Amino acid sequence: MSANTTFQELEEMYSDETFQIQEDLIIEGYVISSDEAGNFFNEVYLQDKTKNPTKGLLLEAELSPAHLYYPLGTKVLVKLKGLFFGKSGETLRLGSSFTSFGNVSVGRLPALKVQDHLIATCDENGLVEPFPMTISQLDQAGLNTLIKLNDVEFGEEELGLNYAEPQEETIRALQDCEENKIELLTSGYADFQEVQLPEGKGSITGILKKEGTKYQLVIRDTTDLDFTNDRCPEIITEFTSKNIFISELADPDNNTGARFVELYNSSSEPLDLNLWTLRRYTNEKTEVSSSVELSGYTIAAKSTLIISPNAEEFGLVYGFPPDLSVSTNSPADSNGDDNLELVDPFGSIIDVFGVVGEDGSGTNHEFEDGRALRKPEVTQGNPIYNFTEWIIHNDSGGAGTINQPQNAPGDYTPGQFN
Repeated sequence: MSANTTFQELEEMYSDETFQIQEDLIIEGYVISSDEAGNFFNEVYLQDKTKNPTKGLLLEAELSPAHLYYPLGTKVLVKLKGLFFGKSGETLRLGSSFTSFGNVSVGRLPALKVQDHLIATCDENGLVEPFPMTISQLDQAGLNTLIKLNDVEFGEEELGLNYAEPQEETIRALQDCEENKIELLTSGYADFQEVQLPEGKGSITGILKKEGTKYQLVIRDTTDLDFTNDRCPEIITEFTSKNIFISELADPDNNTGARFVELYNSSSEPLDLNLWTLRRYTNEKTEVSSSVELSGYTIAAKSTLIISPNAEEFGLVYGFPPDLSVSTNSPADSNGDDNLELVDPFGSIIDVFGVVGEDGSGTNHEFEDGRALRKPEVTQGNPIYNFTEWIIHNDSGGAGTINQPQNAPGDYTPGQFN
């Protein structure tokens, strides 16, 4: 008996529905999973080659302990005729069938049928070499195959925890020194469930899976990890600076969809906004009404960041897209009588517009139907509102402001502070 088809050809037979294989087809593969430590149950994972595999699949079978019949590295032949073949997410599955609400899915092959379909060859067990790669290269790997990641560690939030919660399938976050992440999936019934996660850095070997858009790794036991090196140096991405401040606020009289908030970086170097927040206090409220998380954005030196509640309208009016699109009723969608705070990653207020607890109507911080523009000589944020730092147009002219409603686009200069 010998193989007459491949994993790839088998996958090409699938067309969105589970079906029973009728042809006398046989594939050849190698066992890469083990239930000896209890992290796999009634599952046998196979891949097409011992080295540089391209495909892997799961055979669901009522077979325990499977590792005694099919040890790691066993070369097997799988007689496909009579088996059901399907796909769950990105995992190819073989087995029996079960029906739920009229839908046929792959289920566990009864124990008495396993050896009719899964035949261990007389070849000496081979050494399956895990495919070496990095987290950033996972999209190049064959799913449900054995891989090895080097220079990874558990995230700080995971330190001190066990591999899994009792009787619960548990996810722990693994990351490399650039903080690229992958999930470690562990059964709450594994023998090593209560073992504490290692605190160092090193290599991990496991079967690569994918759940939705997230990659997951499943180990056979704790010997698949070798975390004996020092942890990665800490990456500091949270910075504070007085050089970031609110430079322009817009509430056009002719188009509320053209509202925006502009932030400016007066320094000579780019500044990362990781964990920075822009907060809005509506009217006289003293509790935050809405906020915008600015993580993931950087303001270049002597440059601006434009935040819009209506990106499509902003682009039509001003001729270019905003840097950040947010929702209506956000800090960028003020009607001119609200108060704003710019807060750094450590909770300090770096800049403010208006007076929290005071409705802006008729005050020196009203920009309804108008514009609030920071004066060019201002180079730093101010945690206390100072009217002398602003040029403010509105539709009332109260408290020293200018009674002159503003229209978009001509009366505004998004992206052009100083």
